[in-house]
Amino acid sequence: MDGDQILLGDNLGLLGQFPDSSFQLIYIDPPFNTGRRQHRRSLRTVADPNGDRTGFGGRRYRTQQVAATAYEDSFDDYLAFLGPRLREARRLLDETGTLYVHLDPREAHYVKLLLDDLFGRDCFLNELIWAYDYGAKTRRRWPTKHDTILVYVKHPTRYHFDSEAVDREPYMAPGLVTPEKRERGKLPTSVWWHTIVPTNGSEKTGYPTQKPEGVLRRIVQASSRPGDRVLDFFAGSGTLGAVAQSLGRGYVLIDSNPEAVAVMRRRLQPASTPA
Repeated sequence: MDGDQILLGDNLGLLGQFPDSSFQLIYIDPPFNTGRRQHRRSLRTVADPNGDRTGFGGRRYRTQQVAATAYEDSFDDYLAFLGPRLREARRLLDETGTLYVHLDPREAHYVKLLLDDLFGRDCFLNELIWAYDYGAKTRRRWPTKHDTILVYVKHPTRYHFDSEAVDREPYMAPGLVTPEKRERGKLPTSVWWHTIVPTNGSEKTGYPTQKPEGVLRRIVQASSRPGDRVLDFFAGSGTLGAVAQSLGRGYVLIDSNPEAVAVMRRRLQPASTPA
């Protein structure tokens, strides 16, 4: 199988069609096992003199629902579901390749033990924290405003990692560094502060759990090279594919949800025929 592909079907069955060591980078954002049905609505506003909203200069607008999507996020045995798929991910990684697994903090420690067993503890590279600030805030505990990304490599010493290729970020205390360093910016650490996809942003697809391109861009820059192939087999809205396309990488995206495949096909071109 060559070229960029968007495939519809059960990922475990489709992964078996690819030969060993097919991908330099695998990123997955599996369901978080929240135990509930996830919903997302995509809205837009249109001018309407009898609308329900008032904007600048007293102009009236009406809110329209463009699309609504939902999926079940509950598993009786999450590790039994994820384990065979992670085993396939290891098989499909190039000897210099890297796996990124994007998780809810409630599941991350269980999945880390599973990955330690599958890859070996010496192949654990990083625990990344993506921190953001959105959604409801509780006063009964510390509000949870981060995701965990576990990073494992196929080989403990031969993996590819290019920190110089990664977009730099501003210093938190710019007055404490030289003007030259301030201008260049600093290398990111294992804690990434990045906003979610803005509601009215150009990236927005309306698909549940869509991740921002800025987070995936950093991953692709660090752990792959131009011309490499990358894989996401819980592809959702196809953010990995969008980033790979912009950075000159090939991609394979897999999802079992026809709505997700439709979103990806609108977002990315060209695309293969669904399986």
